[in-house]
Amino acid sequence: MANQLTFEEAMEQLEGIVQRLEEGDVPLEEALTIYKKGMELSKICHDKLKTVEEQLTSVITENGEEEFIIKEED
Repeated sequence: MANQLTFEEAMEQLEGIVQRLEEGDVPLEEALTIYKKGMELSKICHDKLKTVEEQLTSVITENGEEEFIIKEED
């Protein structure tokens, strides 16, 4: 279910978790649970960025300009 989140949805939830933890008024047990959820969301974001990074290939054109081409997924 969590992997079905878009990058933007995962980032929004992660930002909410960070804000909540920074407030400092979360009980320890709840803070641990929230932190674990944040780590899961962080991994989702990282994996999605890695996938996009792998799809983008930098190509040097004949005139020396850099152009980005998105490779299709197999």
